[in-house]
Amino acid sequence: MERVKQLLGVVRPLGWLILGIGLGAAYVAVVADWHELAVIAAACLLLLALTAPFLIGRTNVDVDLRLAPERVAAGESVAAGVIVKNIARGRLLPTSLEVPVGASVHRYGIAFLPPGGRHEESFTIRTERRGVIGVGPATTRRGDPLGVFSRDVVWTPVREVLVRPPMVPLDTLGAGLLRDLEGVSTDAISQSDLAFHALREYVPGDDLRHIHWRSSAKVMASTGESSLLVRQYLDTRRSHAAIVVDDMESSWPDLDEFETAMSVAASIAVRALLDEFDVSFVCGSTASTGNDGHLALDAVCRATTGDVGVVKAARRATHVAPDCSLLFLVGGPASEFSDLLRGSAAFPPEVRRYAILFDANGQSRVTETGGLPVLHLADKDDLGGLLRWSVK
Repeated sequence: MERVKQLLGVVRPLGWLILGIGLGAAYVAVVADWHELAVIAAACLLLLALTAPFLIGRTNVDVDLRLAPERVAAGESVAAGVIVKNIARGRLLPTSLEVPVGASVHRYGIAFLPPGGRHEESFTIRTERRGVIGVGPATTRRGDPLGVFSRDVVWTPVREVLVRPPMVPLDTLGAGLLRDLEGVSTDAISQSDLAFHALREYVPGDDLRHIHWRSSAKVMASTGESSLLVRQYLDTRRSHAAIVVDDMESSWPDLDEFETAMSVAASIAVRALLDEFDVSFVCGSTASTGNDGHLALDAVCRATTGDVGVVKAARRATHVAPDCSLLFLVGGPASEFSDLLRGSAAFPPEVRRYAILFDANGQSRVTETGGLPVLHLADKDDLGGLLRWSVK
């Protein structure tokens, strides 16, 4: 069955049309004794017979699709190229190569290639807006000039160019955090960590490695009782910033403002990573977490508007970043502030939280509503100043 599909796949839509016209004309010519239709049928069948030999020949090549770099900022260009090498024992007959780039297709003709011969094409991918540009798959197409038949072979997977939004420089987000060797101390008691808290009496099941022998000896010497003391610790955690963006289409009447929100999210993510935070990003169905800068920024590139909303996204962020210590909720001009409050309430009380609302027609300022600091942002370049005075 698969073989039949492959054989039928070489017939292009134009080929099926010609075949249908030819068979229909032949049938009517026989039934109605219509000689003119017999001529049309013969012409269609002759055309099929003349174009079929263009399929002769086997394509056995190695195709290398190159992109440098694969991650760029909006407005930058990507140098791309494709190298075709004939790895067959015989000569490669002329064929064509197609490389889709976004919504367009680059087509190149490949002449005769001797065994081991190479054919190289270079092109430039220009970027304008944040997003993901698919490149490939690179496909060879052997067929006739009219497009009646063609045999397509895919040689590479789809590659991606990740276009990041413009970003603004920000000051450190870590001011005011109590940090030890690993991160931020919490109030949770632990049996094993770096932040020493207190000594307590030994109970069966305690790890013998945590017995404080010197203190135990002093207690036994002063009281005359056999008593062991073990160390208790405070849990520590690495500082973790979570960025949650409202993806509801109704919250962003102007999609340019949503793009500004992506710029803000990327700027905060980069600053947090420079401050050695773990970073989580959630926008609709897109989410990422970790301390690899590419993860968060790649997620920003993939984010789109949808219908999830900031409340569900915030709840998802509590699972993506259960150890979150700093939260940013980003909403649009039409976002419901009650949704931002509900989203912030999904996080524990010790998490520092801030809302960022876009208002291109207003004035950049900082307010506080319902215990939630709100950064009203008229221009993304004002973000640094607002954070400087609010995130302490």
